Amino acid sequence: MLRAALRMMRETDPRLLIQLAWKVGVHGSRLVARHRRTFREGGTFPPFLFVSVTNRCNLQCTGCWVEQTDPPVDMPPDLLDAILSRAEREGNRFFGIMGGEPLLYEPLFDVLRRHRRSYFQLFTNGHRLTDDVAAVLRRLGNVTPLISIEGLEEESDRRRGGAAVFARSMEAVAACRRHRLVIGTATSVCAANIDDVVNEAFLRGLIRRGVHYAWYYIYRPAGRTPAPEQALDRAQVRRLRRFLVDVRGTLPLLVVDAYWDQDGRALCPAAAGISHHINPMGCIEPCPPAQFACDRVTVDTDLAAVFRGSRFLRDFGTIAEGGGCVLLDDPPRLARYAAAYGAVDTGGRGVDATPPARCGCSHRMDGEEIPERHWAYRLAKRNWFCGFGSYG
Repeated sequence: MLRAALRMMRETDPRLLIQLAWKVGVHGSRLVARHRRTFREGGTFPPFLFVSVTNRCNLQCTGCWVEQTDPPVDMPPDLLDAILSRAEREGNRFFGIMGGEPLLYEPLFDVLRRHRRSYFQLFTNGHRLTDDVAAVLRRLGNVTPLISIEGLEEESDRRRGGAAVFARSMEAVAACRRHRLVIGTATSVCAANIDDVVNEAFLRGLIRRGVHYAWYYIYRPAGRTPAPEQALDRAQVRRLRRFLVDVRGTLPLLVVDAYWDQDGRALCPAAAGISHHINPMGCIEPCPPAQFACDRVTVDTDLAAVFRGSRFLRDFGTIAEGGGCVLLDDPPRLARYAAAYGAVDTGGRGVDATPPARCGCSHRMDGEEIPERHWAYRLAKRNWFCGFGSYG
């Protein structure tokens, strides 16, 4: 951890590092503490909010939940501005900006420039993250790019429907390094890429390229090409968890997950009310791949009142048994839950009545939990971030 901190101090613009520490570290921990005090009393505003600003994308990834439409759907900039402003009034300082590919959303930087008090994590495939864009991010000072890496050269092309996908993502990492940004990578672990990405050599390669934190996700079959055969089996989930616990404190970078608490118990951030997702149409969903909503926001909506009054979001924990993922454990249950609450199918595809081929293999490890060993991760998860939000 000390070496990771020293790396960040050497390699990043100090102004950017201070923004991260203050807005995410100090304000974020305060918000989570407040949330934990009030959630059981009827819910509160989620401390971390994720917003998809467009369904445009330049890639066609297997298992992606985003439906690219013709014409594409972009969130009106005044709506994005209103969502951020209302969340800031509730004390929020951290937002995940997603897509599609958010760098295809032209008003993005104009809106973020008006919200200097907050900090943004930009979920991107990196193909539009040029030197010019990296320079803009450095001037803004309150954005960390999270560049998705879904495998090495061959697997990245196959999984993401493009050519030279890995190389182009690495070019984005290099541009961010030249501009001294805080750099993250996101990797969705599936059956096809687990050997490539769940090992120290992969992380050491990221470190050499200047990456400061690596965020691991578990593949969820979704979208037009769900490929349920790529879902991890129980042994692979356990292998991933063991790797995360073992590698933390070994290498000089932060290794992040959104699935387990300090004792290795399964966590669903949406069920715990830690984070929710707003899609480009303004629909509030439990999380990005769980595409059902009872609530929709406009520029005039009292966002805090919506979260306080939403039974659909508050009761979501009733179907996330043991903190697992209902999309992997029992997709039809999610469909029944949505129907019972009169939720709208915001993805336009519904949920397949047939569970994935490896149904029951979410991140739950009942009776075989692997606790965090590193004191800093145990401390952070127990007292503050408890998984630090959720991407999917």
